[in-house]
Amino acid sequence: MKLRPLAIGGLLLLGLAAAPVLADGYPALSLFSGSTTVMDEEISYPVTGKAHVNAMIVTLAPGEKTVVHKHGVPTFIYILEGEVTVDYQDHGKRTYHQGESFLEAMDVAHAGMNTGTVPVKILAVYMGADGAKDVVKQ
Repeated sequence: MKLRPLAIGGLLLLGLAAAPVLADGYPALSLFSGSTTVMDEEISYPVTGKAHVNAMIVTLAPGEKTVVHKHGVPTFIYILEGEVTVDYQDHGKRTYHQGESFLEAMDVAHAGMNTGTVPVKILAVYMGADGAKDVVKQ
């Protein structure tokens, strides 16, 4: 498969922090690899229930906020568009931009707010098990 220069430029913009890799001989853009959350928590998967993955795109309008919450399962985040500032309370705030990805905090309560001028679109992938709560409101 050949990628046009425009497509390659788009990939570079989407993943400034990501390093190109080869996956079975074809080009791939690495989004994330790691075993700790943004709060340096070791990830752990639920030990009961059948494995279950839930993926969704969360959209926040400029100025819109999420509720304060924690995650009961490891949660992969990828910022598709815009920017979001996450308030980790006593642990400070962090702003994430388009193309950035990370494992979200699990045991640290947090809330996100769109601090940009356009809607933020966030791909959230919850890696858990039947009966485990993806989002635990505080």
